[in-house]
Amino acid sequence: MKIGFIGLGNVGGKLAGSLLRNGFDLTVRDLNQEISRPFLDNGAKWGESPKQIAETVELVITCLPNPAASVSVMEADDGVLAGISSGKIWVEMSTTDEEEVKRLGAKVKAMGGEALDCPVSGGCHRAATGNISIFIGGERSSFEKILPVMKVLGRRILHTGSLGSASVLKVMTNYLATANLVTLCEALTTAKKAGMDLSTTYEAIRISSGNSFVHETESQVILNGSRDINFTMDLVLKDISLFQAIAERVGVPLEVSPLLIDIFKDGEERYGSREWSPNIVRRLEEACDTQVLASGFPGEMVDNEPEVSGSEVVARV
Repeated sequence: MKIGFIGLGNVGGKLAGSLLRNGFDLTVRDLNQEISRPFLDNGAKWGESPKQIAETVELVITCLPNPAASVSVMEADDGVLAGISSGKIWVEMSTTDEEEVKRLGAKVKAMGGEALDCPVSGGCHRAATGNISIFIGGERSSFEKILPVMKVLGRRILHTGSLGSASVLKVMTNYLATANLVTLCEALTTAKKAGMDLSTTYEAIRISSGNSFVHETESQVILNGSRDINFTMDLVLKDISLFQAIAERVGVPLEVSPLLIDIFKDGEERYGSREWSPNIVRRLEEACDTQVLASGFPGEMVDNEPEVSGSEVVARV
């Protein structure tokens, strides 16, 4: 299968790398042509435009930072939609808005193509090794067509239902992760001020009912001081705002979500949009005149699990 991949950022570049590493016929494109160089050096082709990519491949994957970027790549005069024809498949791997992916998907279908939303979850370090989780929304027949490709990109693959359903679940899980990150920042800062050793505190959380995936990843880079989880404050704010919008649309009066949005708006204002998201702990460090640091923790996360073919996760019935 010939695949086009548009968007080689923190997540997209790692996903595209898995495709290239596993021998797929790959065409890539990014606004920053320089970051495509390692792909081209290892056998990928360069896409002159999203339209040209859509015309020459069977499967077009987009992995972009926000809904506006997806709209531009899809609907520009030389965009993906201009090159879509019968039998082509568009896979949106960006974390995006449910309504927007359904709108764009309808345009793809009107041209005879197929559309799925396939956001990923589990951290950039797992995207690099093909061990990330993938949610897939779309027709079951389309899901089965792309499943062999998704098994290369991810370890756990869940068919979530119709187009757009994966995007709803993705921003929900990012909301949960954000809530966990903020509470861990509070817990670690409080432990430090209470005179606890932070290495011991980390282990206490890890072996307790308070443990989580976020603790085993983001707490480590917080304590190291790098705060580098390959995810930035503007992306957190985008994702939790999308979740808030869903809740408002369906009439759920959330209480924690607005607080998280305010916290990350403040963090973005203080430290910049492109600051690493775990550095939200700085708000508490500054307020308490302390540093939440400990020795022996890594500066970035590395996935040490072997790369294996993915499998479908089947929901209970």
